[in-house]
Amino acid sequence: MDLELLKELTIEADTKIVLVVLDGLGGLPHPETGRTELETASIPNLDQLAREGVCGLTVPVGPGITPGSGPGHLALFGYDPLRYQVGRGVLEALGIDFDLQPGDVAARGNFCTVDERGIITDRRAGRISTERCAQLVDKLRGIEAEGVRALVEPVREHRFLLVLRGEGLSHQVADTDPQREGLAPLPPRATAPEGERTARAVERFVAEAASRLQGEPEANMVLLRGFSSCPRWPTMREVFKLKAAAVAYYPMYRGLGKLVGMEPLPSGPRLEDAIASLRENWGRFDFFFLHYKATDTAGEDGDFQRKVQALEAADRAIPALLELEPDVLMVTGDHSTPAVMASHSWHPVPFVMRAPWARADGCQAFNEVALRQGSLGVFPAVDVMPLALAHARRLKKFGA
Repeated sequence: MDLELLKELTIEADTKIVLVVLDGLGGLPHPETGRTELETASIPNLDQLAREGVCGLTVPVGPGITPGSGPGHLALFGYDPLRYQVGRGVLEALGIDFDLQPGDVAARGNFCTVDERGIITDRRAGRISTERCAQLVDKLRGIEAEGVRALVEPVREHRFLLVLRGEGLSHQVADTDPQREGLAPLPPRATAPEGERTARAVERFVAEAASRLQGEPEANMVLLRGFSSCPRWPTMREVFKLKAAAVAYYPMYRGLGKLVGMEPLPSGPRLEDAIASLRENWGRFDFFFLHYKATDTAGEDGDFQRKVQALEAADRAIPALLELEPDVLMVTGDHSTPAVMASHSWHPVPFVMRAPWARADGCQAFNEVALRQGSLGVFPAVDVMPLALAHARRLKKFGA
């Protein structure tokens, strides 16, 4: 859907839209039971939403394309992820309110564990605590190479932010993170001639970081990905006439919201925490994005039962959300993270929308099999926002 067209069609209205993103929601059957995480979980409230709402499965980017969290969320916000692309570094920087300046290049960092051969044994260094991350970041401060300053800040758990500041820098540098264990970190590499100086600065930073972390039992190396500079995009206020809020615990998702003009609100890690923050700010905004990470974390760890438990915990929070009586309530994910794959995947993502003007379509449960019967079918995630606006009576008629 073209943003310019939506900008012309959108009107003001006294209605509220809530988008709940259960990160990594979709799954695949467990080999012993033949049931996915959603089919296994006891989720009566989500099942009831499916019976009352309009249902389907979304495709975040395109058939067969495995999306990162950035493209997956941007599509749900109405921004074509093929056109609106940004690296993870900028999202992390915005999420922790780092003062990015013109010309800065940001990257998302992971502390990781490598063995004596330099092979990655744990991409997340055992998911060290945020407090431990801050201590390790202090070890990396003050690194400089070829006149380029390396600014580092802790984010959460094993994650940190790297910002390179200097003249003539470019974000056109490939990731050093191979995205799986059993391999060595990739050498920094420019993806275009203008990225050569930045790649050399990254190489120097990584080498110095490895030296300073030598002897650490878990976090003895760093991985970098998502090199990017901050773009300027039209905001949700400008395009959709929505005063929007992002209720997210993890900085990256706060950053995604800020990138499209949402105001970040405080939250804890549970969905109940996000709903409490939403309730406190209910009168201030038209659109709320609520993020819940536990489903994705369990999926990436390959922990099927923990993902089931995370889904059940999210389900228990749904009644508190319904008490607020949003005009449009949507529950979906940014991508699938099947525990049996222990990674993001290309599989379509469960979706349900409950609204007074929605036609209930006969789905009896909120899972990958039942939702195939929904009237929305398998559809592009970028269509979620115009559907929400229409059901919130915020789109006028197109044409004569």
